[in-house]
Amino acid sequence: MTIHDCKLIKLPKISDPRGNLTFIEGHNHIPFDIKRVYFLYDVPGGAERGGHAHKALQQLIIAISGSFDIHLDDGTERKTIHLNRGYDGLLIPTMIWREIDNFSSAAVCLVMASERFDESDYYRDHDEFVQVAKLKRQTA
Repeated sequence: MTIHDCKLIKLPKISDPRGNLTFIEGHNHIPFDIKRVYFLYDVPGGAERGGHAHKALQQLIIAISGSFDIHLDDGTERKTIHLNRGYDGLLIPTMIWREIDNFSSAAVCLVMASERFDESDYYRDHDEFVQVAKLKRQTA
């Protein structure tokens, strides 16, 4: 996988004078069943989240409230995505390093994951991740 496999997905937005509604369906809007949902909130100014990659897990990340930046790294290339709309989701496939920062006041980051939590699925050391990612590209 490369950072070019990360995609911004426009989610359905049903507008109504009483407020908008957005929904997400596994295998319809995203290419996986949703097995875990979690959210980040009350992130202190200047703090960073993420700082890892996954071997098998895929994620959809949404700025439910406020905004933040997601820095993506596939071991060769890097890019930054700014999320600030509740109907835009960033699909992150396997083997992509991510760091999240620049949280606005009252930002809420919603994450939908393809797998349940499994510590053995994580790369938490960036140098190790880069070595494995480069090796996988060479043998693909």
